[in-house]
Amino acid sequence: MNKPSFLQPAEWARHSAVWSAWPSHADLWQEDLAPAREEVAALFSAIADVDPKSGESRGERLRILACGDEAIASATEALRGKGAEIIPAVFGDIWFRDTAPIFAHGPSGLQAVCFQFNGWGGKYVLDGDDQVAAQIAAKAGLPALRQDWVFEGGSLDVDGEGTALTTRQCLLNPNRNPDLSQRDIERSLRDSLGVESLVWIDEGLINDHTDGHVDNIARFVAPGVVACMEPAGSDDPNFDILKRIIATLKDARDAKGRKLEVMTIPSPGRIDDEDGEIIPANPMNFYIGNSTVVVPLYGSPTDDAAVEAIGKLFPGRRTVGLSARHVITGGGSFHCITQQQPEVRS
Repeated sequence: MNKPSFLQPAEWARHSAVWSAWPSHADLWQEDLAPAREEVAALFSAIADVDPKSGESRGERLRILACGDEAIASATEALRGKGAEIIPAVFGDIWFRDTAPIFAHGPSGLQAVCFQFNGWGGKYVLDGDDQVAAQIAAKAGLPALRQDWVFEGGSLDVDGEGTALTTRQCLLNPNRNPDLSQRDIERSLRDSLGVESLVWIDEGLINDHTDGHVDNIARFVAPGVVACMEPAGSDDPNFDILKRIIATLKDARDAKGRKLEVMTIPSPGRIDDEDGEIIPANPMNFYIGNSTVVVPLYGSPTDDAAVEAIGKLFPGRRTVGLSARHVITGGGSFHCITQQQPEVRS
């Protein structure tokens, strides 16, 4: 079989920029708007990693979309001195891992692969979200490779060498592509993102409204090496799910035939919202920047141990843990709101 024409690089490959959005809609965020903005600003500051002496970014360029005059002014003030480009745009919410294009190398260079988006299976349909991919492709000045099926970036994690992780709960969910079989989806991911071997995990975390996005449970950290969570204890609400994920990954091989090496990160255990409902809090939704890995924290006793464990997986980068307690009230965390643009290959 011929090699795929397109390939999505691993997240640890060099980025020319990160695309994200500023929390812009008070009706969505309500009392969490201001504190969520503080957490998002801290994330962007860590990704930019500006040298306090030279004022130069050691990280990557921030390209931040904001919707409406108030949000534009708020983002401009909060990100002053971070080298951020604030871009007026129309969007529903900030979850750009799922609504932005996925950047892949192709025969004619870097392209923006634009999938269809239906509000996570029709659960959260917001005006403008289905136009985010096209807007970013245009603003990036890259050709858009349009796909005719529903797909979200958070449902896939790649190693940059042809292997990817995903979940059946999401990709085979009839609320996305009821007419596509598992084989159809595997073929489409090979054609659009260069996935030659897909590791299927059954399900994601309890109460994850994305229907089990893999970036909440398992991530490639190097070719042939994957990280996932170890339950915090027998009372961890995801105990059985996490144990099955570990077993699945230990039994898997990548596109090169290697048996995956599995590294475990402490789960935060049970984290509830103000109504006492379990939220899908996890440290796996970290963002791998050029100089910094940013880990979301939720006030769990295992927070420090999770940051330390993830830091050991990225010895060439600094690793920081930042609060995401208010961001997650919107349904996601740091990885969910970012989409990296790889550097153009020479």
